[in-house]
Amino acid sequence: MPALYENKMTSSGENLLTAIVPLMKLLSLTVIGLVLAHPKAQMIPRATFRLLSKLVFALFLPCLIFTELGQSITLQNIALWWFIPVNVLFSTVIGCFLGVAVVLICRPSPQFNRFTVIMTAFGNTGNLPLAIVGSVCHTKHSPFGPHCHSRGVAYVSFAQWVAVILVYTLVYHMMEPPMQYYEIVEEGTEIEEHPISDVSRPLLVEAEWPGIEEKETEHSKTPFVAKIFNSISSISQTTFPDLDLAEGNSSSPRSIRCLAEPRVVRRIRIVAEQTPVQHVLQPPTLASLLAIIIGMVPQLKAFFFGYDAPLSFITDSLEILAGAMVPSVMLILGGMLAEGPKESTLGLRTTIGITVARLLVLPLCGIGVVALADKLHLLVQGDAMYRFVLLLQYTTPSAILLGAIASLRGYAVKEASALLFWQHVFALFSLSLYIVIYFKLLAYI
Repeated sequence: MPALYENKMTSSGENLLTAIVPLMKLLSLTVIGLVLAHPKAQMIPRATFRLLSKLVFALFLPCLIFTELGQSITLQNIALWWFIPVNVLFSTVIGCFLGVAVVLICRPSPQFNRFTVIMTAFGNTGNLPLAIVGSVCHTKHSPFGPHCHSRGVAYVSFAQWVAVILVYTLVYHMMEPPMQYYEIVEEGTEIEEHPISDVSRPLLVEAEWPGIEEKETEHSKTPFVAKIFNSISSISQTTFPDLDLAEGNSSSPRSIRCLAEPRVVRRIRIVAEQTPVQHVLQPPTLASLLAIIIGMVPQLKAFFFGYDAPLSFITDSLEILAGAMVPSVMLILGGMLAEGPKESTLGLRTTIGITVARLLVLPLCGIGVVALADKLHLLVQGDAMYRFVLLLQYTTPSAILLGAIASLRGYAVKEASALLFWQHVFALFSLSLYIVIYFKLLAYI
């Protein structure tokens, strides 16, 4: 069982300084990336940032997750940390309600209703929290005690698999083009689908899902679920399976056809078959699973972790690579911001509504949830970093991965790009505000 540390803040001045300095470090890295990628300077081409994002996705992030989570995880810790993934679900559900409120108040165009809910509900639970934790712990006298970095990374990594599953299942289907929008696009002669080149593809698309263009399926850019569940006469029978046809031979006895799947069950099965669950097994997720498996088996863990471990040279090498993760992520973010906001038809009122709900209102709800969970004794007692990570899950802007999903589905790509840009700009201020508040609250919850 890991040692539990009480977080005792000394003075308001020290509290404020401890909260602001880590964000200033991250801001400096982001500005460097912005300057290097700025179109006027062009010191580093976009292709370099794309390659760097692939390195983060396939190498640096998995190395960080494996080394820190594998070293910290045990069977007993899994029983103690169960509220971390549950908290991701809570933040998503609350975010969905806030998204519905934004739709009712701001009244976006009907084709952007689901998009508004998604962008409000699903935050960045991976790269940005890891960068914040790494920066907060990168001080000589960390306010979170010894082993600050390893515990923080382990907590964040333990929550990632829940967010990934939600994105590749629920978000994937919610981001399909609305039926009316798709029909307009189909009728337009000038809007013909052409493959997007690597040069014109926004950097945010590649930032958290490199090689997304290779993941496109037959139904990725069509309102597949809507067509399956709605009886539309205009749909070609050759395009989708005949949902009314009973399985089996037409010459089969009537008694056998009674055993056929019910219509609703078959529709659900067809949709499930088109859900890209295989995309869940990406390098960061595989690193998390491998770290959990090795961490839960003491015999395996003794081979990889520890000064006298036979394979310690491997984990030491991975730790060296993991050190490049935080600066690389912030440089990529700077490169993404250097492209500027794309043209958007979402509307200023809806953009402001989503940003306020995601960055200002949702963190307040998170404080209430974490405080209530602490009163119910659901949290690890005395561990300030545990509570800090839980609060961060409510505070980050929308996940950059949502921009990649929008591109994959061919729906609201420019709107996602513009919204992510403005959210990350204003997140610099909201994160500063709430991290100061969190540091003050951690002495009481």
